Amino acid sequence: MMATRTTTTTATKTIEKIIPETTTSKADSIPKFHWLAYQQLLDSALPIGGFSHSFGLETLVQQGRLETVEELESYIGTMLANSWASSDAMVIKAAYNHIPKQEWDQLWAIDHMLHVQRVSSEARSGIQKMGRRLLQLSRSMYPELNWLPLDEAVKAGRCSSNHPIVHGWVSYHLGVPLDRAAEGYLYSCIMTCINSALRLMSMGQTQGQILLAKLVPLTGSEWQRVAHLDPLDAYTNSPAADLAMMQHETLYSRLFMS
Repeated sequence: MMATRTTTTTATKTIEKIIPETTTSKADSIPKFHWLAYQQLLDSALPIGGFSHSFGLETLVQQGRLETVEELESYIGTMLANSWASSDAMVIKAAYNHIPKQEWDQLWAIDHMLHVQRVSSEARSGIQKMGRRLLQLSRSMYPELNWLPLDEAVKAGRCSSNHPIVHGWVSYHLGVPLDRAAEGYLYSCIMTCINSALRLMSMGQTQGQILLAKLVPLTGSEWQRVAHLDPLDAYTNSPAADLAMMQHETLYSRLFMS
C-alpha cells in the first residue's frame, strides 16, 4: 500500500512539471506594468511624426506673438490646462473605462466627438497621422497585444485613430496605470512643443531642458484637476491657439506640416 501511494504521488508531480497550469484569469491577460517599456513610448525620438507638427506654434512665432521662453512657458501651461488635459487625456480615460467592458461603440464615439471638435483641418490631420503611425509602430513592437477591435474599427471608419486613443489603447494593454498613462501623454505633448520651439525660436537645448523640468509637475496637477470628469464632458478653451492652427495653412513659409 505504501509503495502504491508513493508511486502515485511521484507520477502526479511528474505530470505537473510536464503540463503547466494553463488556466488564466482575465486580469492575467494584462502584462505587469514595466516603466521602461512605457518610457519608450514617450521618447522624443519615437518615429510617429511629432517632429513634423507644431500645432499652431509656428504661426504664433512668425506673427511675433510668442518670442521668449517665458511666453512659451505660459503658452504650454495654457494648452495643458485647456486642451491637452481637459480633452486629449479624456480619450485616454475613456479607453480605460470602455476596453475592459468591450464597449467599443462608446469608445469610438468619444474619439470621434473630440476629433470633430478640432477646428483646424491641419490639427485634425496631424493628430490622426500621429495616431496611425503609433498604431503601426506599436503593433510591430507588441504583436501579442489585442489589436483586432481597434484595427477593425479603423478599417471600417468607425474610429478616427487619433494619437490619444491609440496611446490609451497601447498603455492599457501594457498594464500602465491610468494616472501614469494620462500624465505620460501630457508629458509627450510638452516635449513635442518644446522640440518645435527649439527649431522656431532663439533658445538652446539647455533652456529647453530647464523649461521641461519646470513644466513636468504640471502633468500631475493638471490631470488630477480633470481626472474626475466623465470623458463625455471633455472640453477645450484655447481660441488663440485654434486660430493660429487655422492660420498656419496660409503662412508664406513653413517648417512644419501644421
